[in-house]
Amino acid sequence: MQLNLKSGTTRAVAAACIIATSLWLLVQGTGAGSGSFSVGHQTFKAQDEPNGYTYRKVKHTKYKGRKEKATFVTLARNEDLYSLLGSIASVEDRFNSKFQYDWVFLNDKEFSDEFKRVTTAMVSGTTKYGLVPAEHWSLPSWIDADKAAKVREQMREDQIIYGDSLPYRHMCRFESGFFYRHELLADYDWYWRVEPDTRIYCDVDYDIFRFMKDNGKKYAFTISLREYEGTIKTLWDTTKQFMEQNPSLVHPNNMLDFISDDDGASYNLCHFWSNFEVGWLDLWRGPAYSAYFDHLDKAGGFFYERWGDAPVHTIGAALFLDRSEIHHFGDIGYYHVPFHSCPIDESIRLNNRCNCNPDDDFTWKGYSCTSKFYTVSNTKKPKEWLKYAD
Repeated sequence: MQLNLKSGTTRAVAAACIIATSLWLLVQGTGAGSGSFSVGHQTFKAQDEPNGYTYRKVKHTKYKGRKEKATFVTLARNEDLYSLLGSIASVEDRFNSKFQYDWVFLNDKEFSDEFKRVTTAMVSGTTKYGLVPAEHWSLPSWIDADKAAKVREQMREDQIIYGDSLPYRHMCRFESGFFYRHELLADYDWYWRVEPDTRIYCDVDYDIFRFMKDNGKKYAFTISLREYEGTIKTLWDTTKQFMEQNPSLVHPNNMLDFISDDDGASYNLCHFWSNFEVGWLDLWRGPAYSAYFDHLDKAGGFFYERWGDAPVHTIGAALFLDRSEIHHFGDIGYYHVPFHSCPIDESIRLNNRCNCNPDDDFTWKGYSCTSKFYTVSNTKKPKEWLKYAD
């Protein structure tokens, strides 16, 4: 009898301890805005919200590994805010929440408090906001304003996209020759350009900037295509003039065969789509590209035609880099209206949780230049690429 009584008492005491412990944990887990608990490797924090409910929120871990001197760069207007948020969320969810790189925002007008407040809340790294200098967003002194205006009117009549837009030309000139000179980028070696209304389709679980540095890459793209010929009528003649005057600046192992099908006699219009580009800032800061941009700028084609930053960057990268230093990211998945990049290899899509349809992929279509890039760079194409070609 004594043994049974003792056993019953023990069970009662144990039960009371369990109840007390459970109540204590409940209080700690749902207390007034305090306390935390762990499930696996994640830490949750109880937090009261204004509506009176209590939420258990994931506490994000700060990345403590090696990081490069790198940043995201976005040129945007205040009115772009809500079309930009989806782009930021996509990059953060798929990549940057893991590594927490900085984000530099540039504007030709002062950013609103709302823009700063909302974008700061979205970015896991440090956000920085800068004003484009007036001299980088205006007609240079050597440009004939009346002549430039007549060109815009003619392009409007010819229905050339953005042909009548002066702000678009300022943007193209700024992205071609000035963004990398902005004081907010002075401390960085690498950049990743992001624009409104774009999406990343796949998880990126490796550090892209570190990949670029470790593998000797200095410029990378996801989509390539051909430029509207009517917007760059004299760009190649102006470029050939520069090459003839500065042969020592052209890299001996360049990728001229990507941008020309006749050994430099003409431009085949191929360019890397610059709304997504990852690059080494010293490519643009260096003497070769600096001299090239100055030559183009003095020629006036940004305003007398409608030279875009994409063909200018592409020609610069193709002429001034070693051909091995240019990289295609085929595993990321990307969208900017109207083109999709989606890995056609199912194993990549599944491993990287890509939410895109390979049938929409533009990479191997006839109007894309990426197949040519793979050919001239001696890069092996995916096994079933012909299935997704035209």
